[in-house]
Parts: sequence; C-alpha cells; structure tokens
Amino acid sequence: MSAESAVSPGRNEHRIRTIRRGFRTWRGQRPFWAGLLTLLGGIPIAYIPYATFKLGHMSLAMQTTAGSGALIIGVLLITLGLTMWFHSIVRVFAGVATILLALISIPIANMGGFFVGFLLSLIGGALSLSWVPGKPVAESAAVEKASTPAPDPAEEPVAEQPWDDHGVGGHETNIEVNGGRNSAG
Repeated sequence: MSAESAVSPGRNEHRIRTIRRGFRTWRGQRPFWAGLLTLLGGIPIAYIPYATFKLGHMSLAMQTTAGSGALIIGVLLITLGLTMWFHSIVRVFAGVATILLALISIPIANMGGFFVGFLLSLIGGALSLSWVPGKPVAESAAVEKASTPAPDPAEEPVAEQPWDDHGVGGHETNIEVNGGRNSAG
C-alpha cells in the first residue's frame, strides 16, 4: 500500500479543519445560539397541539381549537431563528418579536409547548437582543497597538481647562457666575 492511497490516515484532515474553521467563522459573525434556541423553541410550540402521544394502549391527543394559533406562532419562531442566522442585521427586531411570541405562546399554544418551547424561545430572544458583532481581528490588533498604558495620574501635570467668553469653564454649568446668568457649557 502506498502512502497516497485513499485509506491513509489524515488524508481528509485538512478538509475537515477547513470546514470547521469556516463554520466557526460563520457562527461568530451572527447570533448563532440565539437563532438555534429560537428555532428549537418553535418546534415544540408548533408540534405539540397536533401530536398524538401513545402510552401503552392509550392515546393522548392534544388537539385543541388553538392549534392553528400554535402552528402560526411556531412557524414564526422558526422563521425568526433562521432570520437571526441569515440576516443578522435585524437581530434586535427578531429578538423583540421572539420574546413577544414566546409570551403569547403561553395562553395560546398549550402553555408554550409545555414551557419547553417558551423557555427556549425566551432565552433565544434575549440572546439575540444582547448579541453585538465583534471587531475584526486586524482592527482590534491596530487598536491595541495604538493604545498605550495610561501614566500615573500623580505624575501627570494638570492641564488648564478651556474657558468660554464668560470666564466659566466649558464643562461646567454655573448660575453664580457673571451676575447670575446661567452658563451651560
């Protein structure tokens, strides 16, 4: 067997690393976990009202009149989860809409999919609201190089504050200066 045969170990290792690195980069540029939790929260909300559970010989059906409302809420949550992934610019809207739909699912969709879908969607919406895109690596490295450690304030001379036309520092608001005139600087 030659070293270049198809069964040699590590032959596809580079391709797997490239795929993992690409996925990690893609995942880091969007609220991935928020979208995943929202998507997973929409599934039980949409599924449970139409499900028939079998316990031995007994069937338990959760078919209610709110089934259509639960289906709409579940599909909207799944769509919002995918929106967080593929159109992350609207993450704030998607997060607010996810939280509102999760709250609405409690009375409409069988207690929010027995609270499983409710909790997953609520956490996903909160993560979407709190996610902020990171700085590119080159930009953050340039910022770190440009910033220098701050000198000790005790050793630094105190700089004079700029004065406005009324003889008051530009950063102060004082009503006692210049005959009681208010100087908001």
